[in-house]
Amino acid sequence: MTKRDFRDKNVKTHMSYQVKNYDHLLGATGLSEQLLKNHFTLYQGYVTNTNKLSDTLAAMLEDGNTGTPEYAELKRRFGWEWNGMRLHEYYFDNMVKGGKSLNADSPLSKKLVEEFGSLENWEKDFRATGALRGIGWTALYLDTTSKRVFNTWINEHDAGHLSGCTPLLIMDVFEHAFMIDYGLKRAGYIDAFFKNIDWTVVSSRFTD
Repeated sequence: MTKRDFRDKNVKTHMSYQVKNYDHLLGATGLSEQLLKNHFTLYQGYVTNTNKLSDTLAAMLEDGNTGTPEYAELKRRFGWEWNGMRLHEYYFDNMVKGGKSLNADSPLSKKLVEEFGSLENWEKDFRATGALRGIGWTALYLDTTSKRVFNTWINEHDAGHLSGCTPLLIMDVFEHAFMIDYGLKRAGYIDAFFKNIDWTVVSSRFTD
């Protein structure tokens, strides 16, 4: 099989990542249509770039160009684009118009009380994490080894993740997530986010 035949075979079997449709979130409490549509477009860009990088890196591997500075930089960039895609999917997936409440008897609710003393303490800590100066993400993580849960600040997309942990609740706190509607008043955006959390999705991530 020639190199060209090998590449053609790979192209035929390559699976691109697909953009998810989140139009059902339009009308969410406290989040304008313009803000959400802009946010959806930004997310779509991450999916597009993840696919482009996947294809380019695969082609460079086939051509034997893995020892180049270009390959190294694209390999590093892949983590940024991938996490930008996936974190946005976690974020939009754990939201629903009007929100769905957390069942006080659910395993997740009990774990949050066990870890933080009360649901109120957990929420206070999550909100405080989201209000930190700088751009990034706030994540409620489950450590699958110790079974502990943590509220964590993720600095940009590719720094600050806890190894071996499962994201349960993701909140975007980059400026694009709130400035059109709230300017510098991030607390108002965090209030809106909490009104739209789909706790049934977050709970399923804990128990799956």
